[in-house]
Amino acid sequence: MTGRSGLKVAGEISLPTHALWERALARVVQQDGRAYHLELSAVTFVDLAGATALAVAAQNLDGGRRLVLDRPPTSLSRLLELFWPDLPGIEVAPA
Repeated sequence: MTGRSGLKVAGEISLPTHALWERALARVVQQDGRAYHLELSAVTFVDLAGATALAVAAQNLDGGRRLVLDRPPTSLSRLLELFWPDLPGIEVAPA
């Protein structure tokens, strides 16, 4: 994450970790800058509530800001494609 704003996330994003995930996303929304990177390569699972929290955070970004997802788990990519296919506040970085 050197040289860019970001957060590295590991483990599962599910019921036991929702509060922590939502607090982290709330802080992300308050950050300055055009892009905020979420390094997700070490995330093993994201449930629908976790994906929803991410989508809500992206919807709360203003002025063309975006969340850049670096190597998200397949489960998250599928949920985003299914429920939020054209959400402008989320960008999945090419691998």
